[in-house]
Amino acid sequence: MPKVTFIEFDDTVHTLDAEAGATMMETALQGGVTSIVAECGGACSCATCHVYVDDAWVSRLAPKSDEEEDQLDSAFDVRPNSRLSCQIKVTEELDGLVLRTPSYQGR
Repeated sequence: MPKVTFIEFDDTVHTLDAEAGATMMETALQGGVTSIVAECGGACSCATCHVYVDDAWVSRLAPKSDEEEDQLDSAFDVRPNSRLSCQIKVTEELDGLVLRTPSYQGR
């Protein structure tokens, strides 16, 4: 089971076991990452599961879909390494992934 680390904006660290096939959003919610809001429940329609992917991992993820890009356009403090955690599927290859949360999950 891959381990992923979420670092919240206040520096709270959560190192979690992630189930292959789940999303990083689901993993965060189950693991108590309170700065992931996930208002839409993972439907890629709210951008409240916004995360920053650690630079070492950006190129290892599948590219953003047009739908994800559209949602990120309305997110707060978007950066080049911004992703929606509902769009990142857990795989064994992502063991060690580090994700950070922004200070605000709004539009």
